[in-house]
Amino acid sequence: MNPMQRLRELAKSRKQKIVLPEGHDARVIKAAREATDEGVAEVVVLGDEDDILGLARENGVDLEGIEIINPNKSPKLEEYAKTLFELRKHKGITIEEAYDMASSYLYYGVLMVYAGDADGEVSGATHPTSDTFRPALQVIKCLPDVEIASAFFAMIVPDCPYGENGFFLFADAGLVIDPNPRELAQIAISTADTMKGLFGFEPRVAMLSFSTKGSASHPLVDKVVEATKIAKERRPDIILDGELQVDAAIIPWVAEKKAPGSPVGGRANVFIFPDLNAGNIAYKLVQRLAKAEAYGPIAQGLRKPINDLSRGCSVEDIVNVIIITSAQSLALKGELQ
Repeated sequence: MNPMQRLRELAKSRKQKIVLPEGHDARVIKAAREATDEGVAEVVVLGDEDDILGLARENGVDLEGIEIINPNKSPKLEEYAKTLFELRKHKGITIEEAYDMASSYLYYGVLMVYAGDADGEVSGATHPTSDTFRPALQVIKCLPDVEIASAFFAMIVPDCPYGENGFFLFADAGLVIDPNPRELAQIAISTADTMKGLFGFEPRVAMLSFSTKGSASHPLVDKVVEATKIAKERRPDIILDGELQVDAAIIPWVAEKKAPGSPVGGRANVFIFPDLNAGNIAYKLVQRLAKAEAYGPIAQGLRKPINDLSRGCSVEDIVNVIIITSAQSLALKGELQ
C-alpha cells in the first residue's frame, strides 16, 4: 500500500481535529470541505465568518458541518491570551501584547493546539514558513529529548527500485538553514524516528555529502563526519552511516566500490542533507524531473503537530498535509497502529 494511502486510512479510523487558520483563502476552504467529506479529519477554519461564507458562496463550496471561529469574537480568547502571556512573559511580553498576538489567526490556531482544543494545525497557504513556525516554536516547543525542530519531505518516486520501492524521507529540506554537527545529528535522529514511527519502515539513514568515506577533504565534509559520529553515539540502534554520496547511498554496486561494508550503502531510505541549500534543491529536482510526489515540509520534533504549506499549494496538497498532521497527532499520542 502507498504510504500516504495507509495514513489516509488511519486518519479516517481515528479522526483528529485540525485547525486551518487561513480561512480567507479559497483553496483552504475547498480543502476543508474535501477533508470533511473524505472523513480524514474534523476541520476548524479560522477567520471572519461572514467573509468566509461569502468566499465559499463565490466558489461554490458548502461549509455546512465545518466549524468557523473568529478569534476576535471567541470566548476562548482571554484564556489563550493569558496562556501566551505566561509562556512569554520572561521575554518581556505584556498582557496587552499577548491579547493582540492571541487574536491573530496563526497564534490562535497554535494556542488551540496547545490547549488541547485541536490536535494539529496546517497553515502556510498565504504565509511564509517563518510565520507558521514562529508561534509553534514559542508555544508548542520541542519534545523533551529533541534539541531542534526540523522538517522533512516524504517523496514517492514512480517506477523506482531504490529506498522503499521509491519512498524516501528528505531532511532537512524546509526549516534549518545551516545546521551545525550536533543539530545535523538531531535532524538525522528525528527523521529516523519519523520513518519508523509515522510511516512504519525501518530507517536506513544516509548522511549525505559530496564525499564518500574520506574521498574528499573539506570543512563541509568534516561537518557531516562529526554529525554521523554524534548520531551513532546518541542512537546506536539506528542504522545510519556517512559520509556518503547519493549514488553510494542507494545503488548497491556503487556502494560496494565506494563504501564496502557500510550498513546503509546501496539501500538508504532516509537522506540527511548537510544544509537547506542541498535539501531544498534535491527535493525540487526529484519532484520535477522524476515526477515524484512530494509531501512537505512536515515539521518533526515538536510536542504537537504544526505543519507548513507552500504558498503555491493546491487543494490536494492541503488535504494531504491535513492527513499527515492527523497521523502525527496519533503517533505522538501512541495511537498510530
